[in-house]
Amino acid sequence: MLERISPGAGLAVADGLDVHLAELLTTLAAEGYAEKTLHGKRRLIVPFIYWARDARLPVDELDEACIGVFLARPARRRSKRGDPERAALDQFLEHLRVVGAAPARRPSEPSSAEVLVQRYFDHLRDGRGLCARSIAVYSPFVCAFVGAQRLPQRVTSLDACAIRSYLLDRSRDRSASFVKLLTAALRSFLRFLFLDSETAADLSTAVPPVRRCRLAAVPPFLTPEEVEQVVAATDHSTARGRRALAILLLLARLGLRASEVVALELDDILWEVGEIVVRGKGRLHSRLPLLEDVGEALAVYLREARGRSTSRRVFLRRCAPHVGLSGPTAVCTVAREALQRAGLRPAGRVGAHIFRHSLATRMIRRGASLGEIAQVLRHRSIDTTQLYAKVDFEALRGVALPWPTEEASR
Repeated sequence: MLERISPGAGLAVADGLDVHLAELLTTLAAEGYAEKTLHGKRRLIVPFIYWARDARLPVDELDEACIGVFLARPARRRSKRGDPERAALDQFLEHLRVVGAAPARRPSEPSSAEVLVQRYFDHLRDGRGLCARSIAVYSPFVCAFVGAQRLPQRVTSLDACAIRSYLLDRSRDRSASFVKLLTAALRSFLRFLFLDSETAADLSTAVPPVRRCRLAAVPPFLTPEEVEQVVAATDHSTARGRRALAILLLLARLGLRASEVVALELDDILWEVGEIVVRGKGRLHSRLPLLEDVGEALAVYLREARGRSTSRRVFLRRCAPHVGLSGPTAVCTVAREALQRAGLRPAGRVGAHIFRHSLATRMIRRGASLGEIAQVLRHRSIDTTQLYAKVDFEALRGVALPWPTEEASR
């Protein structure tokens, strides 16, 4: 295959860039890229090699600026879907840097605002034990606040009035979930400023609370029959289906979060003792029993569908490069597709968490206590588990007061 796609002698490209292109294509082929994709990348990169040769650019001077000049040419064709030419050239430049042919990226001097935000992120990661995903949720809110308030230069002028004015301005015409995230991020950041001695007072108390009726709604869930319907509707004959089945059983049988499925590594499956290590929130690791059908689905996926990869993650992308899943969204997509195949359309926002709710609902209806459910779901606070107390409708009927009638009021 590589003989057909690597640059031949007729290209006559100079400075060894043709050799580096062939090395890149070989590396991508080993990572699982399709031959058609490799042909497309070669077609996009070869004109840049000719351009660099005609401009007499040494390999050790190639950088993003050179790519920018090349892409600014008048005859360049624009794509309606992203910029595949820039993506291919960036990938080629990164390969040149990895092999030492091109200079490393010149780090730019961070601004004082960027330094402050980075210190906050380090505090969340090292001091609070937050995972990268949680930090990424706070990131846009904090960066926007720092830019709007011109921190840290104007940190001494920061007061309760400025904070509340900012919140009112950013909360107009926004959903309740957005405002809750905004206030949580600002409260956390302002508390950090006080702990880091940037502010003389703890301004986190200036962030007003957002009304939150935590137990107002019943969480969406599936009946045990519907869960089995989803599992049965999964196609076990394809690699994609085997991966989906293993993911669904982890969600439905063990109540794993989507992020915990993504973080699962090969060494976390303890086959000898029949247990699985779950990398939960706050860097907490828990052990759960590896149920028979879950273990069987994982074994089939690892033997027949996962394929080879240097990644230690259990679940890999189906498209090249074959590395771990990009994030919890990928697991939620698997869950939604499985529900659609089974012909189920639960109300509300539905993702991977519906299987976790379903497991808790099944447990409480079979007589499990809230403490036992909290232990299985790895809740750090029993208050979180209280959400499921109202899904046992039969038990609630026993404590519900009779509806007032006209006769009873006399």
